[in-house]
Amino acid sequence: MSTFLRVWLVPLVIAVISAAGLLSALTGNGIWDVLSWVTLGVPLVVIAYFLNKHLRVKRS
Repeated sequence: MSTFLRVWLVPLVIAVISAAGLLSALTGNGIWDVLSWVTLGVPLVVIAYFLNKHLRVKRS
């Protein structure tokens, strides 16, 4: 795997998921609203996971 992909693969995936969530929030109703909430929650889950991981390492 190239260095570029090793560095940018996860941020690019999160960006695509976020863009899909924003697009579904702007264009649809009903199930699209649910999809937008789920996809826009993905970055928050990733942030919470790594913040929790960082805080656990710092306590040890």
